[in-house]
Amino acid sequence: MRSRQPRQLLFAFLGEHVLDDDPGPIRASVLLNVLEGAGIAAPATRATLDRLVTSGFLERSRSGREILFALTEHGTAVLREAAGRVRSSHPFDPVGSGWTLVTFSVPEEQRTLRHHLRSTLTWAGFAPLRDGLWLAPGEVDLASALQPLREELPPNAVLAFHARELPGYPVAESVKAAWDIEAIRGEHLSFIKTWTRSPSLNAGTALSLRAMLVADWLALLRVDPRLPREFMDPKWPASRSYETYRRVHDAVAADAEAEFRALLAQKPGGAPPPARSAATPRQDGTRAGRATR
Repeated sequence: MRSRQPRQLLFAFLGEHVLDDDPGPIRASVLLNVLEGAGIAAPATRATLDRLVTSGFLERSRSGREILFALTEHGTAVLREAAGRVRSSHPFDPVGSGWTLVTFSVPEEQRTLRHHLRSTLTWAGFAPLRDGLWLAPGEVDLASALQPLREELPPNAVLAFHARELPGYPVAESVKAAWDIEAIRGEHLSFIKTWTRSPSLNAGTALSLRAMLVADWLALLRVDPRLPREFMDPKWPASRSYETYRRVHDAVAADAEAEFRALLAQKPGGAPPPARSAATPRQDGTRAGRATR
């Protein structure tokens, strides 16, 4: 898998523990603790938190000497959109039939918006095909996908169509042009290897381990556009990736929740709670012992 970035880990942690439960503003020390267990140094985490505040994803407040962070409405919308696929039982299957086509026009001076739009389209399964035309399998709910950007996008900036393949014009060549299928396969195999090999599961706590797992899952979902199985061979590894993810996620869930509650209950300035390291899941689904760092 690619190296995990602080931003990915924070998104994973917030999506798992904050999005639905609404525990209130989270102390910076809690976020630093979680990412430290995932191998991220405090300065990198603080810099990422600053950027997320600047971008409107988080809001910052203070209580005494403690700095607190909370999701904004925008941040909640972004995580809510991602959660639908993260938690899906069929995350690699196309939704509906046919293909969705998108073209957009955003002024060059709005480079940040262009970047966010491209990133959002990629997450939704799109890939650039040619001359500003983006293609995605199935019937993409583009309105929901673009909801976090709705207020920023100029009127009529995005045009979208649903299409089907015409006789004599097979879409297979377009699929090969838009996506590197062997690279997608490689990402699946890397995820499976990472999360079924015990030495790679050495995190400081189950809470950090869960953030690492979901960050890797988000990265995998981002590169897999849900292409129809007719374009894949019988050994396509998507189902194994899903089984691996669910097995590890279920194995660490209880300990991760308990650690999070302990961190929330911890008095400001107090020592962190004892690590409750997660049992390492083997390929056969049994547990192999405690993960340490």
